Amino acid sequence: MASEQEDGGDVGPAEAAAPAEADADPPAPAPAPEGEPVKAGNGSAPAAGAESSSHPEGLSLNYEESRALLGRLEFQKGNVEVALRVFDGIDLQAAIQQFQPSLSDKTPSKKGRTKSEIPTSTPQNQNPAFLVLEAIYLKSLSLQKLGKCTEAAQQCKSVLDSVESMFQNGAPDIEQKLQETINKSVELLPEAWKQAGSNQEALASYRRALLSEWNLDDECRTRIQKRYAAFLLYGNIDWSPPSSSQQVEGSFVPKNNVEEAILLLMIAVRNCYQGKAHWDPSAMEHLTYALLLCSEPLVFAKHLEEVLPGLYPRTERWCTLALCYYAAGQKDTALNFLRKSLNKLENPNDMLALLLAAKICSKECHLASEGVEYARRVVANAGASNAHLRSVGLHFLGSCLGKKSKIVSSDHQRSLLQAETLKSFTEAINLNRYNADLIFDMGVEYAEQRNMHAALRCAKEFIDATGGSVPKGWRLLALLLSAQQRYSEAEVATDAALDETAKWDQGSLLRVKAKLKVAQSSPMEAVEAYRALLALVQAQKNSSGSLKNATEGEDDSVSEFEIWQGLANLYSSLSYWRDAEICLQKARALKSYSASTLHAEGYMLQAREQTKEALAAYVNAFSTELDHVPSKVAIGALLSKQGPKYLPAARSFLSDALRVEPTNRNAWLFLGKVHKSDGRISDAADCFQAAVMLEESDPVESFSSLS
Repeated sequence: MASEQEDGGDVGPAEAAAPAEADADPPAPAPAPEGEPVKAGNGSAPAAGAESSSHPEGLSLNYEESRALLGRLEFQKGNVEVALRVFDGIDLQAAIQQFQPSLSDKTPSKKGRTKSEIPTSTPQNQNPAFLVLEAIYLKSLSLQKLGKCTEAAQQCKSVLDSVESMFQNGAPDIEQKLQETINKSVELLPEAWKQAGSNQEALASYRRALLSEWNLDDECRTRIQKRYAAFLLYGNIDWSPPSSSQQVEGSFVPKNNVEEAILLLMIAVRNCYQGKAHWDPSAMEHLTYALLLCSEPLVFAKHLEEVLPGLYPRTERWCTLALCYYAAGQKDTALNFLRKSLNKLENPNDMLALLLAAKICSKECHLASEGVEYARRVVANAGASNAHLRSVGLHFLGSCLGKKSKIVSSDHQRSLLQAETLKSFTEAINLNRYNADLIFDMGVEYAEQRNMHAALRCAKEFIDATGGSVPKGWRLLALLLSAQQRYSEAEVATDAALDETAKWDQGSLLRVKAKLKVAQSSPMEAVEAYRALLALVQAQKNSSGSLKNATEGEDDSVSEFEIWQGLANLYSSLSYWRDAEICLQKARALKSYSASTLHAEGYMLQAREQTKEALAAYVNAFSTELDHVPSKVAIGALLSKQGPKYLPAARSFLSDALRVEPTNRNAWLFLGKVHKSDGRISDAADCFQAAVMLEESDPVESFSSLS
C-alpha cells in the first residue's frame, strides 16, 4: 500500500529558500529586539509597527515578517525547536488582523499597470499575507513534529479561520504560493486532530476540508478523500452523519461510516481514471475492503474492470475478478476469467487461480474433466515441500474424479475413477489429518459407493472435529442411519442436530426429518415438519437483506419451491389429489418450468389412469432437464407396459437413467421387468438382485444432495 504524508506536506528546499535568495548581497535577517525594526535595502528602517511592508514596492520588513523568514530557514535546516522559538516571538493574532484586509482584495491584473506600479526588486512571494500565513502553518508543522498535536491543530485552524471568508464568493485571485499554503493547512488540520486523539474534531475537519470552498486542486482533494476514507474505515470512531447545513437537497446521504468511505473512494478512484490525480493502489485496496464489508463483490468487480490498462498486471486483474464473481455466485463467469489467466501464454502455474478453478470444477459433473487437470497441476507444482497445498490439490482432485465417475458410460471406467477418488482422499488426509471438510467429502464418497461402515466412521469423525456445530455432518449421519433402515436412530440424530444448530441453519435438517416421518409411515407428522420448514424459509425471506443473503449462500439451504414440491409428492402418495394440486400450483408460481414439477403432474395423471397425458408430462419433464432420472425411469416403466414393441425404447430410457444414477433402485427394478418380458431371465435376475441390495441401503434423501 502506497504510503502517504500524514503531516500535510513539508516545505521544499527551493520553496523555503526563495525569500532569502531574492537579494544575494544582504545577509539573512536576524531577530531584533522587540519593537526595533529590521533594516533592509539601503539601510533605511521604518518605525516599529509601520505598515510600509504592506506595499509590494517597498523592500523593508517589519518584525513579524523578518521572524517569519528566519523561522522558515531554521525549519528547513531541521532545527524544529529553534524555528518554533522564532515563531513564538510573532504576535500571530495581530498579524492576522493586519493582513486580513489585504487578503480580501483581489490582486490587480498585470494588464494596465503603470510603470510606477510594477515592482522592480520585490523578493519572490514577499507578500506579507503569504509570509504570516506560512509562518502559522510552519509553526503548526513544528508543533506536530514535537508531539504537541493539539496546539498544532489550534494554530492550523487559526490559518483557515482567517482566510475562510475569502472563498465564500468563489475562488479569489491570489498568489499561487499563498494558495499552496492554504492547501497544506487544509490537509494538516485533520491529521493533527487525529494524532491528538480528537476523532470528532478530525471528522469535522475532514468534512470542512471537502465541503467548504478552498479552491483545492484535484491532487490535494483526492489525497484528503483517501485519508478521510481510511480514517472512517479503520479509525474506530463514533460516526455521525453530516449536519443538515452540510447536506445538499436531493444528494445521497450516507447511513454509516462504511457508506461514506465508499462514496469518497469511488470519487477518488474516478479522479484517477480521468487523469485528474496520480494513480494510487491504496485507494483501490481501501475500496476493496469497504465493498467486501458490505458484501458487494460485483460493485468492486465493476470498478476493477474500469481500471485503465497497465495499472495492474492483466493476470492479476483476471484472478481478482474471478474471486469477485465467484463470491457473487457467478461461477461460470469466474471460470472464464481463470481460463484466460491460466492460458499457457499467460500464467499457467498460478496456484491461486489453479485452486479456484479446481474448486469451481469440482462442483459440476460436466466440468469434472477440466477440474482434474487443474488439480493435478496444483499437486505437481506444490511438490513434496508444501504439504498443505499438496493436500488441498489432492482434495480437489478426489472431488473432481468423483464427479467424473458419475458421467462415464463404462462400468469399468466408473470403478477405476471411484478407486482413484478414494486414493486421492486418503493421500490428502495423510498430509492433513485435521481437515474436517476433507473427512466429510470422503464420507460422502464412501456413502455413494455404499460402504456404510467407512462412511459412518467419517461422519462421526467430522462431527467430533466440528463439535457438532455444522449441520451437514448431522445430515450425513441421519442419511446413513436411514440407509440402514435405522429410522428411529436417524430421527434421534436429527433432533440432536436441531438442538445444536442455529435456527436459520435448520432448513436442511427439517427436510430430512419430514422424509424420515414419511419413511416411518407418519404422514401427518411429516406435514407438520414441512409446515415448520415453510415457516422458517418465509421468515428468512422476510428478514433483513444481509441475513437473507447469508442464508441463500449456504450450500444446504432449502428453497420454498422444494418445500411445496415435497408437500405435493407427499399428498400424491396419500391420494389427496386436491391438496397435491394446490401445492403444485404454489411450486409452479415460484418456478414455471421445472422437471420435478412436471414429473409430479405425470405421477398424478398416472395414478388416475390417464396414461397418455402422464407420458406427455414425463416427456416434458425429460425435455426440460435431460438428466432428470425420475422422468427417465417413469417413461421406461410406462413404455414397458405398452407391449413388446416398446420394450427396446423402455430398456434405452432405463439404461440411460442408470448411467446417470447407478444406485437408483427403481431403475434396476423396472429394467429387470423389461428383461423378464423380453425373455432374458439371467439379466432380469441380476437386475432384481441389484434392486434388492440397493433397497436395503437406500437413504430417505440421495447422498448426492450433500455434495
